Amino acid sequence: MGWSLFRRSRIAPGLPVPGRCGPRRHALATERLLLFTPRTRLDVAAAIAASADAQAQGWLGTKADEVLPDPAVRRALLAWRPAGEDGRRIPRELAEPFTPGPDDPLLLVCVRRSDLGYAGALELQHLAGEMGGWLAPGCRGQGLGAELFRAGLELAHTHLGLATVRAGAETGNTASRRALARAGLVPDQGPRRHTLPDGRVVDAVWHRHDTATPAHCGDHQESPRRRPVTRSGSGHRTS
Repeated sequence: MGWSLFRRSRIAPGLPVPGRCGPRRHALATERLLLFTPRTRLDVAAAIAASADAQAQGWLGTKADEVLPDPAVRRALLAWRPAGEDGRRIPRELAEPFTPGPDDPLLLVCVRRSDLGYAGALELQHLAGEMGGWLAPGCRGQGLGAELFRAGLELAHTHLGLATVRAGAETGNTASRRALARAGLVPDQGPRRHTLPDGRVVDAVWHRHDTATPAHCGDHQESPRRRPVTRSGSGHRTS
């Protein structure tokens, strides 16, 4: 993907530059997406809004108190641009800085490089080596899922030093399964049943990707605490 070829001015002034990572903060890019660790509460809220519609929740099963139920609020959040890149002043409560917790899964919000609109998010359970992701309603059906998951592999293999990364999906979620395959993941063994956060139990299939040359970016803080792989189910957050 060649992050080093990008210059700040080619993306947007003020946004993270792919390949320049800091403590618990990462940035990378695909052909059409820019992904980075959320810097503000707006970034986090937009990531949640991208996965809160009925179609996405049919696959994700997020707990009711963790979803934005109002469609108007979701649309409003997704209409913003990160860090006020469209010139609008971000409300104070959304402009507050966001600092990832040391035990939280790695969350990268993604925006379209064409217009900087929020496009979805990537989530990586770095201790378990499992990834998942989702796209906003207006970004589905365009092949962006494969780009999102390829970025997840890049994050795992060349930023965090993980030799293996896994992802799960519901059996009937053909869009996610197709995107995982196009990203280069292959079928893997795993639990055939998975319990979603809202308590629903679904049929599951698993995928994996390996590299013989894992590497680290400038941030080494996640990898030393890695534990043996467990099936946390984070990979099911795909849509």
